[in-house]
This record gives sequence, structure tokens and C-alpha cells, in this order.
Amino acid sequence: MADYNDRAPRIPGQPQQPPAPEPAAEETNPRLAALRAWWNTAWNDGGVLHGRWEDLRRAPELGWHGMAHWMKAAIGLAGICAVIILLDSATDVLADAMHRLSPDVSVGENTSTGVWATIDNPVRSYIAAQSTGLPISASTVYTLWQFTGLFTLIAGFITRSNGVRLTWAAWGFTGVAMVWTTTPDTSRTVATAIAVLAWTAASAFALRGLNLRPRVFTHVTTGGPEITVQPQIHIPAPATPPTGDAPGNVHPLQER
Repeated sequence: MADYNDRAPRIPGQPQQPPAPEPAAEETNPRLAALRAWWNTAWNDGGVLHGRWEDLRRAPELGWHGMAHWMKAAIGLAGICAVIILLDSATDVLADAMHRLSPDVSVGENTSTGVWATIDNPVRSYIAAQSTGLPISASTVYTLWQFTGLFTLIAGFITRSNGVRLTWAAWGFTGVAMVWTTTPDTSRTVATAIAVLAWTAASAFALRGLNLRPRVFTHVTTGGPEITVQPQIHIPAPATPPTGDAPGNVHPLQER
């Protein structure tokens, strides 16, 4: 019918019929209609989106302690993500710098001399043998191991922190275990004993001030008990004489 009207000649002066209106999108798509209804309800007073907008609007006035909990969680999550991104970038830069500064480590390479070679060469060989497949080189792992020991030695002597001392203890146990594992059987016991003695001697500085004895705190009260003295005079009331024997001008003493 519409095609016939389009092809039919129009008579001058006859009003043109408007095209039929197209149905709304909500009428043809129930999901879109339900979404629009939810959107309108959420922005009304008491709605979900209206409440969140009010939380955002009042946040500068309420401050950190008064703002909504979901905002605190969102800010904390964003801060954690930012810290992770910064640490990831800083780790890459630090690893690259250490890779440039660290010496090359290979299995069985004996670069140290003297007593220190008894400890250092087994550690270097163990790290080189066990670092295959890591995203960082064996030289970087060896440099990190050295840096951890030096840092915990100095920081434990200065700060006396329990966390630093625990890291120093773990570093020492790790070094002794690497010496025991890599040293040949004929000299394993002597090399391990030298490593333990060297770590124990260094612990005198890293664990300075550490006391394992339990501490007993005694609270002493300086002031004695308070004693309040209130002088009072008590006069016992005399016995009332018989009525018949008492003269007329004698009256008994009354207590007040």
C-alpha cells in the first residue's frame, strides 16, 4: 500500500499523508526496556547509583575516616596496583644494573683465594648450577645473595630490627647449606665448619644487643597507703535516773 501511494501521482492541493511512525526500540527489545527502567530506578532517591554519587560528593567533606567503605577499598586497591607496577619497573631496572655490575659466574670457577675461597667458591658453583632456566642470570643471583648478606649485616648492627635479624639468620643457613651441598665429600665437613664459624663471627655484629633471656618487669609503687586521721570526741550519755528520785532541775544530757 505504501509503495502504491509512492508511485501514484499526487493531486495538487491534496495534503500529503505522513509516514507511519516506527515502533520504539524499547517495544521491540524487552532487554533494552528493562535496562532503561533499571537505570531510571538506580538514579532515583535511594537508588544504587544515586547513593554512590552521594558518597563521592560528600567524600571531601567527610575525610578518610568518614567516607564510605567501598571508596576506601577502591583507593586501597588502586594504591596497591600502583605500588606493584612501580616495584615491577624498579625490579627490572635494578636487575639490569646488577647484571651489568655483577661478575660472570660459571660452574667450578675458582676466583676467590684464601679462607674466603672455601665458602665463596662452593656458593658460586651452586648458584651457577641451580640458576638454569631462571629469567635472570646466575651473576645477578650471586650479586643479590652478596647484597642481602651485606645489607642485613650492617642494618642488623645499626637498627637491631627483628626482621633484619631473621633475614640474616636465613641468609646464613642458606650459605652453609650451599657449602655443604657443593663441597666434595672428602672436605665437606671442614668446609662447612669454616662456613659456620665465619657466619657465627659475623653474627656478633649483626645480632648485636640480642638477648634470649626472658625479661621480668616489676612494678614498684613508691607511695604508701593513704591514712586519714579524723579526731572525734565521743561522750557517752549518762544513765537516766529514776523519775521519782530526780530533782526538778536536773535534765538528762541529750545526744545530737
